[in-house]
Amino acid sequence: MDKETTLSIPTFYSGRSIFITGASGYLGKALIEKLLRSCPDTREIFLLMRPKTNMCIEERLQQILANSLFDRLRNERPHCFKKLIPLKGDIKIEGLGLSSVDRNTLIERVSIIFHVAANVRFDNTLKKAIFINLRATRDICVLSKSLKNLMVLVYVSSTYSQVDKFVVDEIVYPMEIDWRKTIQIAETMDDYVLEVFKSKYLGAMPNTYTFTKKLAEQVITDYSESLPCVICRPSIISPAINEPAKGWLENFNGPVRLMVGCGKGIVRVFYNNPFASDNYIPIDTVVKAMIVATWKRGVMNKNNDMENIHPLVYNCSTDHNTNLSRLTMLQMSKRILLSEIPFENIIWTPETVMIQNHFFYRILVLLLHVIPAIFIDGLLRIVGKSSRLLKQYRKIFTVNNHVAHFLFND
Repeated sequence: MDKETTLSIPTFYSGRSIFITGASGYLGKALIEKLLRSCPDTREIFLLMRPKTNMCIEERLQQILANSLFDRLRNERPHCFKKLIPLKGDIKIEGLGLSSVDRNTLIERVSIIFHVAANVRFDNTLKKAIFINLRATRDICVLSKSLKNLMVLVYVSSTYSQVDKFVVDEIVYPMEIDWRKTIQIAETMDDYVLEVFKSKYLGAMPNTYTFTKKLAEQVITDYSESLPCVICRPSIISPAINEPAKGWLENFNGPVRLMVGCGKGIVRVFYNNPFASDNYIPIDTVVKAMIVATWKRGVMNKNNDMENIHPLVYNCSTDHNTNLSRLTMLQMSKRILLSEIPFENIIWTPETVMIQNHFFYRILVLLLHVIPAIFIDGLLRIVGKSSRLLKQYRKIFTVNNHVAHFLFND
């Protein structure tokens, strides 16, 4: 056996400099925490960060580290945070918005890149999605080709980027659309023109997110002829199963927001197929898979030409036999919320109608959401309190329609 393949994972990462995009996101934070804790001898971790209004990148980093996610590290190895080095940049800007000094630092020192950054909104304009999810991936590849000691480039995609496939194999599926021309079109046309022909350009893809993420895989594939690339495709990322703490969750976005809304009696009707199932994967499992996949690609036998030409692709998801239907999940959640761990300040007893007919769905939205919201908001205004229930229902209705394609398919 090649000596390199016997390296432990922490040993492989020892002394290496890592560059991470998307460090302020849910997955990015978890990746940073795991690397600092389980690969303690990494030399440094560079983080691409965008300054916000009245907040520089150093302040943003401190805000990130204040998260309870890092409590364990704060207690056990408080000095490890010195390895985190924020770099000013923006993935929306061509060239990642990096200064020449910071770019040269990365070129000289970095050997592993995790490209995690993405805009996951389904309602983004085509131009914005192309710039963030597609052009930034190209710019990461261009940067990677300049690195003097590159070992692995990891691109985080999504199993739902292949939403047009019933079965998703661990390969990159070709697309008829050329990613280079797509970037050129986005750079030369204005938003209005792009939105006019967006639906025709997307083809079978339901939204700009899945379209640009799938096209970004083509970028990685093309550059993998000269770069050691890995594509990780997590499914729906759920709260942690073990690390850093059971059930750790940063926010209430995605399916968790829906579950909370149902539990508090806010979401009383939802448009979807109750017998379809979703594929969830705990965030700590995703992070471990990314770290292990990087190690595997890094120690791979360099003489294996076929695997050097093509990127390694990993679908990070659970077996379909373990999936529960949405109706079963709703019934389980309802039982727990009613008898074991009920929410505080609920509006109605948790009871959500799952309906597949869009006409009847709209009628029930009017009866169960809109009319009660108008009544409750009116009472709140009378007593001098802020009213926002109708606004929440408007968001729920909009999101429900945006994700309808996924809700009627396994």
